Amino acid sequence: MNHSNLKTIAYLGPEGTYSEQAVSQWCSGCKTLPVGSIPAVAESVITGKADQGIVPIENSIEGGVTFTLDLLIHEPNVVISGEVIVPINHCLMAKTKMKYSEILTVYSHPQSLGQCRTFLEVNMPQANLIASMSNSTAVEEMMSSDANSAAISSERSARLYNAEIIKFNVEDQPNNETRFVVLDHKDHERTGKDKTSICFEFGSDSPGILSHALSEFSKRGINLMKIESRPNKKSLGKYIFLVDLEGHRTDQILQEAISGVGQQTEMLKILGSYPTLK
Repeated sequence: MNHSNLKTIAYLGPEGTYSEQAVSQWCSGCKTLPVGSIPAVAESVITGKADQGIVPIENSIEGGVTFTLDLLIHEPNVVISGEVIVPINHCLMAKTKMKYSEILTVYSHPQSLGQCRTFLEVNMPQANLIASMSNSTAVEEMMSSDANSAAISSERSARLYNAEIIKFNVEDQPNNETRFVVLDHKDHERTGKDKTSICFEFGSDSPGILSHALSEFSKRGINLMKIESRPNKKSLGKYIFLVDLEGHRTDQILQEAISGVGQQTEMLKILGSYPTLK
């Protein structure tokens, strides 16, 4: 998909991350701006350093990416305008070929460590697992550490840092995919095959409060594609619900349903409408 050769896209760097792969899938000719964190991606869009930003939101094994979910809930100045699905193939790599039994430290992003948990437990129970800011940073840290270190990252980052791949495809599940969302100042116009992401919070708790709110969608035949919750960060046991719905926020039926939910909640925010891939 090529959206414009003139756009600058911010992503979680450095080079070699799966986020960079998502950028190239979204816009192969765009300029890229690697930054150090997920909030920094949003900040780049807000301040105009980048036209759009791409951040991971959900992995098929590990679930939601909490940094991104919290950013969408609390940041008023960006919305979702697209999504990209990247197949994740992790490689175990080191400075030189070595046996599993020789590896004492493994660097990787926390999500990647989770996606390779069984592989690591079975083959390297002795290894100390160290969380890195990104998969690419993990390779950098491994290359500058002692000889018994390894990293889990992409094949591209192994090539970038001249690391030796010990084993390909070390993820526990072969259908490992990560969904990325595109952050922008405005969301996507209606295409007829869209999804809308919203979040909401109730002012007080009572039996059936969530199912009553969700019935606004079911009674209108609107498909609920995903629902999850995040702590509201103010009070223990209080949650913000994030919902993906089939349809565009400009569809009259969706407007009516969202309005109905809005009347039952203390806070409701439309996070964006955009073309759906799945």
